[in-house]
This record gives sequence, C-alpha cells and structure tokens, in this order.
Amino acid sequence: EEEEDRKMSQISAKEVMKLRQKTGLSMMECKKALVETSGDAEAAEEHLRKKLKGKMDARTDRAAGEGQIAVFVTPNQTAATIVELRAETDFTAKNEAFVTVAKKIAEMAVESPSGDVAPTDEMTKIVDELRITTGENISIGRIHKIAGEEGKSAFGSYVHHDGKTGVLIQADGSISDETLKQICMHVTAATPRPLGVTPDDIPADMVEKERKFRMEQAIESGKNESIAEKMVEGGMRKFFEDVALMEQPFVVDPTKGKIKDLVGANASVTGFYRWQVGEEE
Repeated sequence: EEEEDRKMSQISAKEVMKLRQKTGLSMMECKKALVETSGDAEAAEEHLRKKLKGKMDARTDRAAGEGQIAVFVTPNQTAATIVELRAETDFTAKNEAFVTVAKKIAEMAVESPSGDVAPTDEMTKIVDELRITTGENISIGRIHKIAGEEGKSAFGSYVHHDGKTGVLIQADGSISDETLKQICMHVTAATPRPLGVTPDDIPADMVEKERKFRMEQAIESGKNESIAEKMVEGGMRKFFEDVALMEQPFVVDPTKGKIKDLVGANASVTGFYRWQVGEEE
C-alpha cells in the first residue's frame, strides 16, 4: 500500500488533468491508470479504452435512436460520402465533439472503395474515444461512398438542422449547386418519400406489392377483372408520380413545377440517398 501511495504521489496533477481532458473520466480513474502504466500517458489512455470499451460493449442492447448524419463531397466533385453515427441520447448527438467525429468519418470514407464502406481501424478508434468520453454506446450505423467523374459529375448535399436527416444527390451535366441543394431539401421534406429517381428506378418488389394491393381493393369493391385492371393501371401511374423524384412537384416552391423541370434539359439526376438516424434499411 505504501508503495502504491508513493507511486500515486509521483504522478503530477498536470498529467492527470491532461488524461482527464482526453478521456472525460474522473481524476481518480485517470491517476490509477497512470500508476498502472508507470506514468506512460499513451499506455494509460489505451488501458482505459480497453477497460471501458469492455464495459460499454456489454451495453449494446440500448436503443440507438439518436445521432447525426454527415455528408462529405470532395472539392473536385469526384467523390462523396454519407455517414450515420448513432448515439443513445440527444444531448450527446448534439455535442460538438460528436458532430465533428461524424464529419471526420465522412472525410475518411473518401479513401475507401465505392459502395457500402466498412469502418476502418482509424474510424473505430475515434468512435471508441467518443464512447469513453461520453460513457455512451456510440456506433457507426452505415457509411456509403459514391464515385464521380471530374468535370462531368456534380454532387448536392443537405443535412437538416437537427442533424438527423441527410441527403446526398449525384447528377450529370449542367446544374447549379443551388439547384442541387434545393432538390436535396425537397427530398428531405417530400411526402410521400421519393423511392427512386424515375418510375423505372422504383424497386420491383415495392411495385409488385402496390399493384397487388390496388388489385385486391378494386376486386373487393365489386369491379370485374377488366375494369379492375384499368383502375389498377391508372392508380399505378399515380403511384409512380407520387414516389418517383423527377415526377414530384417541388415542395419548396410548387410554382416551379416538378423536380424534372428544376433539373432542366441539360442535366440528369443519377442517384440519391436520403438517410435518417435510426431507420431500418
């Protein structure tokens, strides 16, 4: 015990405070970690991360309905990423450090291949550090990267003020940044939510489900098969108009017509992602 006390007294308050600022843990825990690692600050931080991560991983059953969506576009418009970082509380999700980490992961993801991105060791490390400082079960929900072509592609992005909904859009041709941002804002707010760029992009299983539902409704209302078919075809045209982005009236300013009018003849939207924190894919 005397030996322990002697070691404790050799650790300076400055070292303890430095470790506390890095980890957000109590002075006592930081001091103990420094004693256990003979004053090696880096080893002490690693020791605390391992020790606490074990505790935190046991708490992964907590719901993670809070968090941030972050979007990053490279300055030369050749790639863009969208990230979902999840937290347990709104307080943590709005914390500046949390928002910064979400943005940092989006930037890091640019180095990964296109498509769904698996978290790298570096990404995992900065998330672990956040878990230590917040004491919460923070996790990367998903990451996606889209590649573009310099001089041809253009990206638009928008993250809603609460940080919980974000949109990333890719286009080809001549289209302004402002127009792309306005389309992103439309995708965030539009009801029903757009499911594809054009009617051809609506997932086949959704189309089939909708058609089946409409047919059942028409038959139940007593219509014969040929009338029911016509009703379904008309209904499906309306369904495609409702859920295909290009066919939707521009919600921000309906006087400007549909989204395809906003895009114009010299450009085309090739894809979009609308992510909301905590939603099931």
